Amino acid sequence: MATMGRVRRSPLLAAWLALGFAWHCTLHHAPAAAVTLSTASRWVVNEAGDRVKLACVNWPSHLEPMLAEGLGKRPVGAIAGDVAAMGFNCVRLTWPTFLVTNASYSSLTVEQSFQRLNLTESLAGIRANNPAVVDLKLIDAFKAVVSSLGENNVMVILDNHVSKPGWCCDNSDGNGFFGDGYFEPDVWVDGLTKMATMFAGVPHVVGMSLRNELRGPRQNSNDWYKYMQRGAEAVHAANPRVLVILSGLSFDNDLAFLNSRQVSLSFARKAAFEVHWYSFSNGQEWAAGNPNEVCARIGASVSRRALYLLDQGWPVFLSEFGVDNRGGNANDNRYYGCAAAVAADLDLDWALWTLQGSYYLRQGVLDLDEVYGVLDRAWSRPRNDTALRRVQPLQRPLRGPGYAEAEPYTVLFHPATGLCVLRRSRAQPLELGACADTEAWEYAPQQGRLALRDSPLMCLHAQGAGQPVLLGTPCDDDMSRWRLVSDSKLHVAVNASSSSSSGSGSGGGMLCLDVGADGQSVVTSPCRCLSADNSCDPESQWFKLVSSTRSVAANSMLAELPVKLVSSKIRSL
Repeated sequence: MATMGRVRRSPLLAAWLALGFAWHCTLHHAPAAAVTLSTASRWVVNEAGDRVKLACVNWPSHLEPMLAEGLGKRPVGAIAGDVAAMGFNCVRLTWPTFLVTNASYSSLTVEQSFQRLNLTESLAGIRANNPAVVDLKLIDAFKAVVSSLGENNVMVILDNHVSKPGWCCDNSDGNGFFGDGYFEPDVWVDGLTKMATMFAGVPHVVGMSLRNELRGPRQNSNDWYKYMQRGAEAVHAANPRVLVILSGLSFDNDLAFLNSRQVSLSFARKAAFEVHWYSFSNGQEWAAGNPNEVCARIGASVSRRALYLLDQGWPVFLSEFGVDNRGGNANDNRYYGCAAAVAADLDLDWALWTLQGSYYLRQGVLDLDEVYGVLDRAWSRPRNDTALRRVQPLQRPLRGPGYAEAEPYTVLFHPATGLCVLRRSRAQPLELGACADTEAWEYAPQQGRLALRDSPLMCLHAQGAGQPVLLGTPCDDDMSRWRLVSDSKLHVAVNASSSSSSGSGSGGGMLCLDVGADGQSVVTSPCRCLSADNSCDPESQWFKLVSSTRSVAANSMLAELPVKLVSSKIRSL
């Protein structure tokens, strides 16, 4: 996590601090933005070999104006400060090849670029909020954005998004694959080389993505190997310090071809892969199908097409994912819980789409509202506080080199809220809270026992339908035997039908962990949407059992247990 010491105090940051909001980063492991990244098996690491988790947000600068979005709304330093204040430690900053290879674009100043597009209102906003960039060449304005992010301790990944500036992406837009109308391979390599050279001395530029969303009728794996390997070598030769990130085919949904033939590069420990995952990558399947069945099916597909590379010792960067932050998109809403569960389970590096609340010009529309944006249309505050809060726990690394702070344990993660199951004290029931304050759980699938790792006599125990879940004894009856009962493996349930302790109020049948009516307590309710039913929403009952090696918070339940219940395995906190 980026430290907060150099973050500029923007209005959004001030409001954030006034609300007492925190994402519980652990500063003694926080990477500075000036860091040289490499890889250690599936992990991205720093010079000391400690993991650096990429928790990024996308910030486009590849559309027709060729200026980072939002500079007509807010000062660049304030926007960069907001990025850090919201807990993102890096930005995937997009750029078009022609910015540095085509004189008809690269010769333009910011003012000239906006004037040729008749963006008079946006230009007036830039003059008011960022007067210093108006007369700069576009590439110098791009450098100013990069510099501002570094001043706020935010790492930068330069993403070659398109060749000709404009909205991405379409199969026939001329930007899709090598040999397309605007995608001449030699020009592309020249652009990569120029950008890699230009930022070789900028320590917080830590990576370069070679190309966004390869696609279209010309795409094929043979040309992929030919040109992507060439691009990777060019970047590394010009700037051996940066991490080189390679995208796949089919809008960056497909890296399956690497399973039979891996890339061949002259350098080692400096390459990673990226994948994109949206709900609309699968049409309307999330809204039309049973959420558990869809989650299982699509999650397995993403693993087969991309995430399998983690097991082969390659980092996989989920460089675009996100949802409509207005909250009314059923397809997105169902997708998010599944995608967040996968991201937490695998402790992925990622970049959220997207930062911008609006665009200067997108597909012919002035000041277009970006409903996937973290910021609102005015760029003044988060568009949806709840949506931002639930993604922030994914910013915190759970394991990896440098994070072996405790023996492995299980976290009960609730994707829909981004919270975890914990207990403030022995006198309080289990509840959802910050994942940094989680209990250390241990799950034994054969016995179905879900207990405190260092005190196995204290286990999770259901009382009945609508009743709070207790932490205590016994641990060997039906109401303490927990199974993962849905295709998604996100329903954690007991079978109450045969339990003598379930009583008439238990509801009978399967009882699943759930969130109480107060939005915080942890209860059990009759399991919903396990199969077949396409109309119901199971997300309040979705809990992911995630592995962690982070130290257990001193205020966890474990710290308050009587000595006789604590096993000899307890480590110093």
